[in-house]
Amino acid sequence: MTAKQKDLQNMADLLRQGATLTELSCPACASPLFKMRSGELWCAKCQKRVIIVREGETPEDATRSIMLSGVESTVLTKIREVQTKINEEKDPAQLEKLSTTLASLLENLEKIRKMKQ
Repeated sequence: MTAKQKDLQNMADLLRQGATLTELSCPACASPLFKMRSGELWCAKCQKRVIIVREGETPEDATRSIMLSGVESTVLTKIREVQTKINEEKDPAQLEKLSTTLASLLENLEKIRKMKQ
């Protein structure tokens, strides 16, 4: 399979997965960009996420939401892990430590969500 055929196959696969073709093109390779169900833009040829930086916006501002979503996902995973440990724990001292950890994680989750708004 040639590189061009592979690129076309990747594009077809994205469409089958529910991505939509946009009018935008990749700044690196000029290939069409696809909008994934998650809302992110994806270049099928480069196999990379593409972030649009609007005029007057810094790259940090443009990537802020993505970074916060990643942190939010990590915190939610840790909350689930602590919850599982609390369900299994019998020792009151350990339960107190786990409860403190859970409260801290929940506070951080709330802060992250406020920052995303």
